[in-house]
Amino acid sequence: MKRLYTASLFILITVLLNAQESINAKLIDSISSKPIPFATISLNDNSGVISNANGDFSIYLRKKTSNKDSLKIRCLGYEPKQIAIKTFKDSIILLNQKIIELNEVLVSNKNYSTEEIIEKINENLKINYDYSHIKSKLFYRASYFTNITKSDVDIKKSTIPEFNQQFVDSILMAMPKNSDDYTEILANIYGKSGVKSEQKLDIIKASHLYDKSKEVSFESYEEKFNSIVKKHVKRDSYFKIKSGFFGTKEDMDSTYYDNIGKDEKAQQTDAIIEEQKKHEKERKENFLKYRKSSISSLQRNSFIFEDSDFNFLTKSNRYDFELEDYSFLNDNFVYKISFKPKRKEDYKGTIYVNTDDFAIVRLDYENVRPLKNFNLLGLSYQHFLKKGTLIYSKADTDKYVLKYADTEDGTKFGIKRPLKIIEKNKHTKGRRKQNELSSDIHFALSNTEKSELVVFENNPLSEANFETITEEPKIKPIYLPAYDPDFWEGYDVIEPNQAIKDFKSIE
Repeated sequence: MKRLYTASLFILITVLLNAQESINAKLIDSISSKPIPFATISLNDNSGVISNANGDFSIYLRKKTSNKDSLKIRCLGYEPKQIAIKTFKDSIILLNQKIIELNEVLVSNKNYSTEEIIEKINENLKINYDYSHIKSKLFYRASYFTNITKSDVDIKKSTIPEFNQQFVDSILMAMPKNSDDYTEILANIYGKSGVKSEQKLDIIKASHLYDKSKEVSFESYEEKFNSIVKKHVKRDSYFKIKSGFFGTKEDMDSTYYDNIGKDEKAQQTDAIIEEQKKHEKERKENFLKYRKSSISSLQRNSFIFEDSDFNFLTKSNRYDFELEDYSFLNDNFVYKISFKPKRKEDYKGTIYVNTDDFAIVRLDYENVRPLKNFNLLGLSYQHFLKKGTLIYSKADTDKYVLKYADTEDGTKFGIKRPLKIIEKNKHTKGRRKQNELSSDIHFALSNTEKSELVVFENNPLSEANFETITEEPKIKPIYLPAYDPDFWEGYDVIEPNQAIKDFKSIE
């Protein structure tokens, strides 16, 4: 027992000594007391994290700290701050706005007009940014919010008594009217930023936070539906589905009528097991492919690419630019320039441009009109919102790479049309028409999708080494019914907002 106690004590001490410390704090403007988002917090100038929209951040210390270790905090428009880790105790960090002296501005400013600055940005675009193969360690979060504002089905006629208004209303009542969903991944991505065909993703860890109770389960309805179909619909029937002038034909699924014996059931069970294994593999593959596509699209959504939606550089004559101010970032001055469309372009925004090399280090953008607006014959779709931020920082290669990106998209969809389903059977004597279900449907819903990406490390990668990397879909997301602060313990991530922290599934 004495040896066991000694060994246990030794293990406990070892764990405590090697446990990763973390620093959690909020950045606040010393004058306005407002939170400071998108500040870079690094340990001894090495890789670090970015504060979220509420100014919160969390950073893990992966080794025993010494008196020389310090946090360095940098943010656009604020004086850099350095704090010794050994003396760090506060959960609130105040940053002072950087006051730029007039003589400093005169030294840096060459009295360029906004047109000349935009021209300089274009001239240096291919030189300033890294378009080559790189290895990046990143954290990505996707948040989805759905709200059904209208769900009406009015039964006008039904020759099948069970398909009545009460049955349809019960299905509509089972549908959740709103839901939110969060996916987070920590990964390494290899290749050319924003070029999906030239990228490989290695997911380290992933989570999926959502409420399973809001998943629509129609198993009981499916069983009831099948029994109704067997009772009233003939095996060799087909269906004509019409909505106004539009129509289509669907054949009957004969499996509704199949009777399975014991031996067949055993064979079917084995087949189901094999199918589940196949499904599990496909789920990992699809998760990796979809997330790689999402990350690549977020990277591609940048002014540095010729096919970007942000054409304020390539078609600058369509915009009005205004030099609003000078700011300060990482010991460099930046121009603060706002832009807005003269006529029919989609976006307005603000760019922050390094006065030395004319690199855009930050872009804030927002649409000024709906990006898509469709309304015809009872169908409507509107892409009414797209806004976000892109932040670039200079890497060891002396070129700028993406450090942070976020985007928020809002869409609306609606349908208000008649719907008629007619059962027909060509093997029945007399009229082919057997049954009819006629209704008016009215659905409306809105979706909001927010994506966030922070890149912690960027390292050069040769094309030869890129070719040797094999993409392996080995990770699937771990389901979380509620926010778990321990899930990402030991990893640097974007601190969650309050909505995520408060999320909890209904029992």
